[in-house]
Amino acid sequence: MRFAGRAALVTGAGSGIGRACALRLAAEGAAVTAADVDPDTAAETAALIVKDGGTARAATADVGDEDDVRAMVATALAAHGRLDVLHNNAAVLSPDVYGRDLDLTEMDVEVWDRTFAVDLRGAMLCVKHAVPHMEAGAAVVNTTSVSALVGDTDHAAYGAAKAGLVSFTRYVATMYGARGIRCNAVAPALVLTEAARRAMTPARLAEKAAERLLPDACEPEDVAALVAFLASAEARCITGQTIVIDGGTTAHRPEHAIRQAAALPRLTR
Repeated sequence: MRFAGRAALVTGAGSGIGRACALRLAAEGAAVTAADVDPDTAAETAALIVKDGGTARAATADVGDEDDVRAMVATALAAHGRLDVLHNNAAVLSPDVYGRDLDLTEMDVEVWDRTFAVDLRGAMLCVKHAVPHMEAGAAVVNTTSVSALVGDTDHAAYGAAKAGLVSFTRYVATMYGARGIRCNAVAPALVLTEAARRAMTPARLAEKAAERLLPDACEPEDVAALVAFLASAEARCITGQTIVIDGGTTAHRPEHAIRQAAALPRLTR
């Protein structure tokens, strides 16, 4: 019960990594505000926590909107009276934005702006309105991505916004370290959320397996375990860091993945 008597706010908590993190923090004693742009999924996460004997409140917020963020933080404080953990997990992954984040020469600027509004400005707004209510021993954890650390042929807006989060993490850690507030980030590769399982073909899963050094892909609960550690007092000497959780995907030369892929059975998309 590392978070007994403490309160956490998780954005993007309606599904996937965010839901897993909200459940993990609650299971370890935190009173959780589960926030999401979708009120129904936020309510589902809060209900799951309460069903398991925890304390939770749902909140609805588009983190790219400052008024929404201000109201979300106020909801968390009204529900639990304090704020000890802020997990900036919200990101825009909808088909109308992430699905159109393709070739830069043909990208609508609205795709770029919306991605940055949620993925990067959203984290800034949450810090802006949450940190004034946080005391020594509190922690901020940002969800970035290995897309922030490597290049690809699509999703440049997503990767660039997540790269901004890596730098933002260092700045928050530097600005508020003297107050005893830590800030770190987690950088997952493929995580087998329900949405990822629906979207990934067998061929694509095989390609991802070839990229990894370890045999198993990460589950949302794996990321939640890392987030809970970074938010806890056990990580009291860790701040300003981005921790990669990718099964070794970014730890090796490309030749390894090429050899692995060549050894796999041929699969069609």
